[in-house]
Amino acid sequence: MISPPDGTYPPLNTLKPIADDVWVVDGPVIRFGLPGLRMGFPTRMTVIRLADRGLFVHSPTPLVDPLRTEINRIGMVRWIVGPNTIHYWWIPQWRTAFADAAVYLAPGICRRAGRHIDFDTLQLEAADGYPWDDAIATVPMTGSITSEAAFFHHASATLLLTDLIENFEPQRLHSIWARWLTRLGGAQDPHGSMPRDMRWTYRHHLPALKAAVERMIGWDPVRIILAHGRWYDRDGAAELRRAFAWLLH
Repeated sequence: MISPPDGTYPPLNTLKPIADDVWVVDGPVIRFGLPGLRMGFPTRMTVIRLADRGLFVHSPTPLVDPLRTEINRIGMVRWIVGPNTIHYWWIPQWRTAFADAAVYLAPGICRRAGRHIDFDTLQLEAADGYPWDDAIATVPMTGSITSEAAFFHHASATLLLTDLIENFEPQRLHSIWARWLTRLGGAQDPHGSMPRDMRWTYRHHLPALKAAVERMIGWDPVRIILAHGRWYDRDGAAELRRAFAWLLH
């Protein structure tokens, strides 16, 4: 039996329904980190369909042809969202395929991406004022280096996070180095949390981050979709309290 790529969740690049009008797409590994110390991060996209069949595409993964066919079958792409300063790589591919869709990016992406994003975009800076407000709540969070926006789909009680919690399953990591690093960083299942290096970037913004986490807990999410590692299919509010105990107490 051939092992899947490091940390991934096959089948890849295909819609997987997880609730009414909510799908995830597990994507390939993207390598990130300092030269010589790069670690493979499995990727995950979420697609939410609104009442008018408009699609909200969160943290896009590669748009392969079979996936594009599936997307067109379930609705019309209206919004392409880069929710985190480092989650943008495949957005131009989606923008080319769905030219009528609006692209919303977390602050800092355009500066970091440079010429990779050479088209008009909108920023995820406010807590409201978006065309999806009636169906999906938005919580922007700004750190010293990275920024992220979390989203809550009211109808399915689904919370979307990107790097605020990472939850790598050690048995899916082929590298001893990766297993050691995720454990040291506080990002290993079953104790996944906000990675310790990311906590450092929010050290001057802890009151605002705490208020954002408390708001998310108040929504009482059933499930939490994460970009990296095992996501939570139940007890979402309890997982938030556990993962952010360092901040809340």
